[in-house]
Amino acid sequence: MSTYKKAYIAGGCFWGMEDLFRERPGVKDTEVGYIGGENEQPTYRNHPGHAEGIEITYDLNKTSFKQLLDYFFRIHNPTTLDRQGNDIGTSYRSAIFFQNEEEKAVAEEVITIVNASNKWDGEVATTLEPYSKFWAAEPEHQDYLLRKPDGYTCHYERFDQPFI
Repeated sequence: MSTYKKAYIAGGCFWGMEDLFRERPGVKDTEVGYIGGENEQPTYRNHPGHAEGIEITYDLNKTSFKQLLDYFFRIHNPTTLDRQGNDIGTSYRSAIFFQNEEEKAVAEEVITIVNASNKWDGEVATTLEPYSKFWAAEPEHQDYLLRKPDGYTCHYERFDQPFI
């Protein structure tokens, strides 16, 4: 029985999210792409309604969905609606794409914890959206910051201590 699962999140430009998550304990693989939108076969130039998201493959023996979400809320600002850094629009929304009711409940629990921490100036604006389909982004967007270390990112660890 496989101990690997996948999680789907979005929190601004996918390059920075991928770059930080790839180094997390228990994360086996990351892929950037588009999720939650209107069209089939979205591209960087044509992805109406889709968020720039990441697919995280992780080992349940080494990390959990809850721990991934804790880190997610520490590396982007979840209180800004449709914006991260210089990036503005629904493509850059903060979202958790839950695959089942258990993931949705965990996401709701973590959001409650993050809000109660008062570490952010404002309430979490992260949306909870049912998983639809994840479309991998073009090859030039995969591992972007590994290939271009001076490339743009607005993601970094804002808090040393976990929320959970």
